[in-house]
Amino acid sequence: MTIVYEDRGDEDTSDVPVNRIRFTINGKKMVAEVEPRLLLAHLIRRGVGLTGTHIGCDTTNCGACTVLVDGRPVKSCTMLAVQVDGRAVETVEGLSGASELHPLQEGFKAEHGLQCGFCTPGMMMAAKALLAENPDPTEDEVRWGLSGNLCRCTGYQNIVKSVLWAADKLRAESS
Repeated sequence: MTIVYEDRGDEDTSDVPVNRIRFTINGKKMVAEVEPRLLLAHLIRRGVGLTGTHIGCDTTNCGACTVLVDGRPVKSCTMLAVQVDGRAVETVEGLSGASELHPLQEGFKAEHGLQCGFCTPGMMMAAKALLAENPDPTEDEVRWGLSGNLCRCTGYQNIVKSVLWAADKLRAESS
């Protein structure tokens, strides 16, 4: 996969270095040629074509761009694409299977954890990392685990209920 940018004539790109990176995204092995300054969010959205990762602020404040890199949540709007060389990236598109929703997706549906939906992918990825580390969180632990993600619509109550719903389902499935 090669990332190509439109030449707008406003900058000289003849000497811009390109790095070849190899990474896995949602279980699929990829190769990309990227400029060292390319952000991970742009590689995911423009390069790979996965648009579930949203860009809301470009400053790590909102968390809409949260993805998992080697299982840890990161804000992809401030991480460079070259930093995922040799690593595994998981986006919201990697949550569900071909025919069924992930328990987090089911929880957000069952507990009305979204309104406009803009923050939802980042919330789900942060929640997935939280539940991997703590499968039986309290309400306060969920709130803390999601504290790096902003929602301007819901007031968070139903988001917290959605994550707790998913935690219960995941525990029931594992027992």
